[in-house]
Amino acid sequence: MGFEIIGTGHFVPGTPIKNDDLRRVMDTSDEWIAQRSGIRQRHFVAEGQGASDLAAEASKLAIEAAGIDAKEIDYIVFATMTPEYIFPGSGALLGAKLGLAGVPALDIRQQCAAMLFGIQLVDGLIKSGAARTVLFVGAEAHAGFMPWDDWDILTGEREGEVTPEARERANAHRALAVLFGDGAGALIFRKTDRDAGLVAMKLHTDGNSAETIYVPGGGFRTRPYWKASMYAEQAYVPRMEGRDLFKFAVTRLPRTARELCKETGTPIDGIDWFLAHQANLRINAYIREQLGVPTEKMPMNIDRFGNTSAGTIPILIDENTRNGNLKKGELNMLLALGAGIHWGCALVRW
Repeated sequence: MGFEIIGTGHFVPGTPIKNDDLRRVMDTSDEWIAQRSGIRQRHFVAEGQGASDLAAEASKLAIEAAGIDAKEIDYIVFATMTPEYIFPGSGALLGAKLGLAGVPALDIRQQCAAMLFGIQLVDGLIKSGAARTVLFVGAEAHAGFMPWDDWDILTGEREGEVTPEARERANAHRALAVLFGDGAGALIFRKTDRDAGLVAMKLHTDGNSAETIYVPGGGFRTRPYWKASMYAEQAYVPRMEGRDLFKFAVTRLPRTARELCKETGTPIDGIDWFLAHQANLRINAYIREQLGVPTEKMPMNIDRFGNTSAGTIPILIDENTRNGNLKKGELNMLLALGAGIHWGCALVRW
């Protein structure tokens, strides 16, 4: 007994914000961003639009692709690090928007590695008999931590220049701000008796490296949990040690992948697709080279979406399902690392 994916969908908001558009609010360039990350554009939510709104649109497409009634979903697993509220979680909001009142919704917080942890949960829910049809969604609304206020100038709705002070504030975080975009990917898993599902996985967490990438403001270690000074200090913007994060990813992920292959007796060339988190083109290129994986076996879409954190692998799976790349019976490896730090690899047979 295992699971199969019976429907996929993804959704990104608004029109794309290209690299050169970012020059309206900070000092950067298309060449600088693309050379360091592989990103050419990204999407951002509008004011008042949240992660569960993106998730609902992606989920509707997945339900349509599966050819089922939404009422057949008996469990929701929602992954986001950018929820609408401190509490409740966005899973409950998504359930309500899909007309699934009463269906249990579980919120998880493993950031960019959420797909790995989520697929283990889906496997457990199905094998335990707790669920037969599970909706997994990864969705992010990163716009809320961007270091600028002049959104209308960024999008071209208003002509003009940002103030020197505003540009300076944005410049202080440009290395991080250029990386992220908003979007959602949804996958519908269903119990199956055929040879499919989670084959094996290795997951890890190391909280000693938590501050390699984290948001310093808004936590419950202070009273109140949000202070006016935090806004002035831009403590709502994540802090990132880029070099440390890069080193962590390019050492831990190849090592974990090799260990998983060794433990399962799986040769690297016996894996059909490597579906990696879309954080940085250079990171994935390095991992691919370390593992000896051909370029064509590791699809990328970071150039069009940027890093959508929990949404990246579900969006990638949807695109490659719809274009005919991913087929039933194939053996795929999922790889991801996220803030926490959480990381891991999974072997999955669709």
